[in-house]
Formats: sequence, C-alpha cells, structure tokens
Amino acid sequence: MRQIHRMFGAAIAAVMMSGALVGLAFAQGAQPAAQQGEDQGGAAGPSGATRALEMPVMYVTSVEVLRSAGDQKFDIIHVSGLVSSQGWSSPELVPFYYGKAADDVLDLQLIATSPQQSQKAEGFYPVSAMFTLDPGHDVKGVRVRAGANAIELKQVPGVARATVKATDCKDCIGKTYAEKGKAAPGTPNIVHEEDLPRGFRTITPTHGVAGIVHNPNRLNLILDDKHKIVMVFWE
Repeated sequence: MRQIHRMFGAAIAAVMMSGALVGLAFAQGAQPAAQQGEDQGGAAGPSGATRALEMPVMYVTSVEVLRSAGDQKFDIIHVSGLVSSQGWSSPELVPFYYGKAADDVLDLQLIATSPQQSQKAEGFYPVSAMFTLDPGHDVKGVRVRAGANAIELKQVPGVARATVKATDCKDCIGKTYAEKGKAAPGTPNIVHEEDLPRGFRTITPTHGVAGIVHNPNRLNLILDDKHKIVMVFWE
C-alpha cells in the first residue's frame, strides 16, 4: 500500500507556483477554541459543558492537487471549506484508514476542532488545509468530505469546486420562517426552509428541547408564536 504522509517546510515551498498555497493547514477568520472555563464572549443559546471536538467542518468548497517541479515529484492536496461559525480551529485533512480503495481514489475528511460553546449565527467562515502524497503514489483521484457535502477530483493534478447555496442565517433575526412550499421564492423578509442548511431545527414557544446539545453544525432558530425568528445560533 502506498505511503501517504504530510510533508512540510521546503516541500511546500517547492510547489507554491504563483502563490496559490499560502502555508500549512490554517483557519482563515476562525478564532481558536476557548480553553476550559474561558468565556468566549459570543456564545448564544445553551452553552453546555466544555466539549471541544474534532469533527467534520460544514462544507468543502474546493479541492486542488498541485504537483512539484523537482525530479522526485510529489503532490500536495489543498482543500478549502467553510465552518458554521467562529470558534473553530486547527483544520486538517484526515484519510479514512480502511485500506486501499479499489478505484484508487483517496478519501479524506476535512475536520477541525469545534467551538466549546454555542455560537451566534454570524456567517460562515473559510478554512483551509493541506495534505501531501509521496512520490510514486498510485492515487488517481481525491474525494474530500465535509459534514454536509463532498467534492471528488477525478484526476490529479487538477481542481474541483462546489458552490454552497444554503443561507448562513446571519440576517435571519426579525424575519419570518416559512416551511417548504408555504411561501413563494423571493418573498421579502421570509426565511425559507429549503434555503437553510440541512439538519437545522426550529424551536417554537411550546417546543421542548429533549436531547443533549452537542452539534456545532446544527442551526437553531428560536421562533415566536407567529413564526418570527427571535434568535439564531449554532449548537
């Protein structure tokens, strides 16, 4: 089985052809997760216990494989994605270790350390990570998975991209929530069910919240008795 491992320093410098890569795995705009007992200052909704977890980010938006120009050619996989909120840190690409795939496609997950507390919905935040393939590898394609989507690059080197159409709900407060098919597309001041990230939940004045709050990729909409949105947060 091929050897696949991360390579740093001069190896990465060799393939920065026009500044496409800007460093090792990093989060653009994401803030480091708070330490135990630290107040993040932006938490909304139930804060729960201290629970930083490594888990898939919300979306993957691009996968690019670049090949070095040296004699011993190696490939660097550069992946960009989106996290649901502030408070995520340390994005990285992690392979599924179930053995060599029959189709020679390398399967990776884009993961990061999640926030320790619930976060206000203030927009998606970009993250980026890299992974290096040894010279002589037999990978023919790369598939990268996030929590809500996946991108497959069928040939390396190359690039593949995806467009995220779900609303990040940073402007949802004060608007009215409408279930699928209950309001015409484009209706002003309406948040349509079909436009929200999958897995969200609405909480009405008479709605309980049974279960453990442990999903920073789940959007919560607090509604009044007329379905107007009064609070929005990521668990």
